Amino acid sequence: MKPRTDAEHQEKMKKLKTAQDRKIASKTVEKGLLIVHTGTGKGKTSAALGMVVRAIGHGMKVGVIQFVKGAMATGEKAVFDRFPDLVEFKPMGEGFTWDTQDRARDIAVAREAWEEVKRMIADPSYRMVVADELNIVLRYEYLPLDEVLEVLAAKPVMTHVIVTGRNAPPALIEAADLVTDMTQVKHPFREQNVKAQPGIEF
Repeated sequence: MKPRTDAEHQEKMKKLKTAQDRKIASKTVEKGLLIVHTGTGKGKTSAALGMVVRAIGHGMKVGVIQFVKGAMATGEKAVFDRFPDLVEFKPMGEGFTWDTQDRARDIAVAREAWEEVKRMIADPSYRMVVADELNIVLRYEYLPLDEVLEVLAAKPVMTHVIVTGRNAPPALIEAADLVTDMTQVKHPFREQNVKAQPGIEF
């Protein structure tokens, strides 16, 4: 294939810009989104917390509830604790289900964390709420899916809610505005016996 000249490239980019500008101008709706990050790949929580950083950069108040994490100190909590006026960051989990091995306790802890998520969603001062690892809680049926969907459907119109975790239920995916399925291609924990490291996993 013959390489483009600079003039041909400029003409192509000009046409592309015109098409993109037209597409952007046609988008007029602004609303709070229900966002789901799921899949087997790493990065679901990281992507959600990246959105938290963006939101606080715009002066938005954000609430983060972690359903499973909480038994370890994380770098993200250390950072967000420096913005107490903009971020309420609450790790409320007690570790993974294979650590706790107590279903009744896991259900009680999940309920406590969910009540905090509901409080934040109902409070219009929060522009974004992250329910980290809520999908795991739903997978193990620690909370009723119907209740969760009902609360998310009734959220304030301009509030963004982000739900993370593997195995998002189909009904949640259907209800969401934006869904990302993270696919694992390689992971050093599996292929190279590399342990979880600060700055990467926590």
